[in-house]
Amino acid sequence: MADTKVNVQSSLGMIWFIGWLFTLGFLKLGFFKGLLALLLWPYYIGDTVAGLAP
Repeated sequence: MADTKVNVQSSLGMIWFIGWLFTLGFLKLGFFKGLLALLLWPYYIGDTVAGLAP
């Protein structure tokens, strides 16, 4: 039986992490809200963008 090695290379995790850091900076979230943003990222973005509309 031959050994098979499968390599999966994806930068999706890095893109998500960069987006999360952008969210923390753009929304000026503190540490605990930043941790909460891990789960509620779309809520924080939507809430801020809705406030920017005229």
